[in-house]
Amino acid sequence: MPHEPGGFGVSAISCWEVAKLVERGRLVLSLPVAEWLDSALAHPGICLLPLDPEIAVASTQLPASFHKDPADQIIVATARVYDCPLATNDHEILAYPHVRLVWQT
Repeated sequence: MPHEPGGFGVSAISCWEVAKLVERGRLVLSLPVAEWLDSALAHPGICLLPLDPEIAVASTQLPASFHKDPADQIIVATARVYDCPLATNDHEILAYPHVRLVWQT
């Protein structure tokens, strides 16, 4: 999938996570969630990274021990398949040594 150098990839599962946070009342957006996601993904340099069979399989074959949250497994697998650093504040992903991070906290 083409992407811009210096751009940001967004895993499709992250869109689902945002929608679930809104559904549960843990996140309030200025627009309905579908419109907010459309707007966010339309920014220059943003590329939606789909959940494809390669990522689905990779999420079940992560090296070493990783926690059981399937969304996090897919996010980590997406970063590994695309060989790109991952931006997150999730402490379990931050502690996982088999994914490159944008920054260390």
